[in-house]
Amino acid sequence: MRTTLHNHLLARQPGRRLSRAVMGTALALTLGLSSAACGSDSDDSPSSSATAESQTETQGEHNKADVTFAQNMLLHHTQAIEMVDMTKGRDLDPEVQDLAGQIEAAQGPEIDTFTQWLDTWGEDAPEASDNDAGHSMGGDMEGGMAGMMTAEDMSALESASDAEFQDMWLSMMIEHHEGAVEMARTQIEAGEYQPAIDLADTIATSQTTEIDTMKNLLS
Repeated sequence: MRTTLHNHLLARQPGRRLSRAVMGTALALTLGLSSAACGSDSDDSPSSSATAESQTETQGEHNKADVTFAQNMLLHHTQAIEMVDMTKGRDLDPEVQDLAGQIEAAQGPEIDTFTQWLDTWGEDAPEASDNDAGHSMGGDMEGGMAGMMTAEDMSALESASDAEFQDMWLSMMIEHHEGAVEMARTQIEAGEYQPAIDLADTIATSQTTEIDTMKNLLS
């Protein structure tokens, strides 16, 4: 009798241990699934670079006019910055020096923007061809660009005396700005890429204001 009862108790104990093991396993699985679910939410969140790329893609398609605008305005701005560099160290009116700094501050970052757009579109960012003096040759390019100075113009400006330089610089920059405004208006009418159209509108507005300022300084 004792033997039978003893065997009966032994038979029941493994069952209890098994039940506890099963419950432990189930709890571990539950915790594991919860942890995986939390981890999944974190892993699936987009990175900042992916978000930036997505935002770029939503800005719209571009067309040939957009590419032409970016390429030509990049060269146009590059020559304007070169003209600004010529003012450094010159004895100029403070208003002219301030205007030169304003042009540099605006057009430098815009050059970077044009370069980034062209890279995104898979288009070449043009490099200004140089003459012997190292000046931009935009005026000698096929078809030319509105407002671009020739190599001879740039050399004459660089070699001008202080007495002649300021009025010469203002006159040339007015012509240069007028060309940029013309290019910007063409982009507004023919472009498709909205950020480029918006920038063209900004350029047309700001440079028209600067043209008025330079005309007043000349008079």
